[in-house]
Amino acid sequence: MNKNYYQPLSGNDMPRFGGIATMMRLPLLDSAADLDACFVGVPLDVGASNRSGTRYGPRQIRTESVLLRPYNMATRAAPFDSLSVADIGDVPVNTFHLPKAIDIICAFFTEKILAHNVIPLTLGGDHTITIPILRAMAEKHGPVGLVHVDAHADVNATMFGEPISHGTVFYRAVEEGLLDTSRCVQMGLRGSGYAADDFDYSREQGMRVIQAEELWHKSLTPLMAEIRAQMGNGPVYVSYDIDSFDPAVAPGTGTPEFGGLTSAQGLEIVRGLQGLNIIGADLVEVSPPYDPSGNTALLGANILYELLCTLPGVQYRR
Repeated sequence: MNKNYYQPLSGNDMPRFGGIATMMRLPLLDSAADLDACFVGVPLDVGASNRSGTRYGPRQIRTESVLLRPYNMATRAAPFDSLSVADIGDVPVNTFHLPKAIDIICAFFTEKILAHNVIPLTLGGDHTITIPILRAMAEKHGPVGLVHVDAHADVNATMFGEPISHGTVFYRAVEEGLLDTSRCVQMGLRGSGYAADDFDYSREQGMRVIQAEELWHKSLTPLMAEIRAQMGNGPVYVSYDIDSFDPAVAPGTGTPEFGGLTSAQGLEIVRGLQGLNIIGADLVEVSPPYDPSGNTALLGANILYELLCTLPGVQYRR
């Protein structure tokens, strides 16, 4: 079967402020069948504990993504020449009942994306969306490796007595056996805690934890070589919380913490994933009501594009 190698709509064919705002102005399809990778939105914020607004994240990321062009001039990746990629719209979440929303998200990824062997790049939504996605991933691939970039470890056992929220994602993932913890890294963690050992749970499970202070004032390219070695050839899921960036760079998020990543470090992290067996990724916690300039959503769009450029099968121009 001949694949359709969809190309983003050029700003020379339609002004960037015109047309339909899909991710990178790609075609909007009602099915992921016959694609290699897809962009998909999960407009959920009922799992957030502080500022709301991430339900508007997918729409705003798409809006800001009109500034992106198809060829990566730094890495020379040509993703749209080598993969069939489109936007398949949003998961129809239940905004009134979080457990039901979790079931809907898991079923959507299982039946409408992974059943077609498509790699999803997900636009969040608060970080709660990652637990149903990981459930779907583990059902298909078994326990997966994880690169988690975040200001927070998200390893609370419960929040307000509830087992599912944006702060319990990776506790649940470990508890449910969704992760190969020997191939898990959490990076960018920082801020204050409720207990002195808040970040130690992850270490006790065998994960590598890299706090933000270890990343200050340096290139992260050498670190990413270590992480690639740790991940090996097994399946890897990438979960990228926009609050990993310093609020000076990305203010539009629900739980900002100072002392975070620079935008250049964020690009180094994603570009350092090239060569891994990435089976899916998400970019979460963009909250447009706190992002009046649009810069946070624009940064999120760039991270998603860079993630696309690292996927298996992407060709690089000579």
